[in-house]
Formats: sequence, structure tokens, C-alpha cells
Amino acid sequence: MEVKDSNGTVLAEGDSVKIIKDLKVKGSSATLKRGTLVKNIRLTGDAEEIEGKVERTVMVLKTMYLQKV
Repeated sequence: MEVKDSNGTVLAEGDSVKIIKDLKVKGSSATLKRGTLVKNIRLTGDAEEIEGKVERTVMVLKTMYLQKV
């Protein structure tokens, strides 16, 4: 399974990505701002999702809102 970012670049375990759109966090009043860097990502079983640590919290992020750095 190939996981690709918004530009079609293939993502791998341990890559760093940045968020390209402000995202509201479900179940919280927090917002992830555009340009936020997510380091050391992990791939999930879904080709459209990755796990990453953002602000000391592990979150599942959609790859359509990410760009490889």
C-alpha cells in the first residue's frame, strides 16, 4: 500500500510533513494551524491516514491536508 500526500509524493515511516490547511480537532476547541510541522509520522492501515504527534498529542491526520517536507 502506497501512502501519498496532497501533491502525490510517497510518504514513509519517520517522514516529516506540514499541514497545508487550518484543521479543527474533533472533540476539542483546538485548531491545527497551516504550516504546523509533524515529525516522525507513522503509517496506519488506511492509505488516506497517518498518525503523528502534534503538540504532545498523537493524532490521526488525513493525507489530503499534508505536504512532505
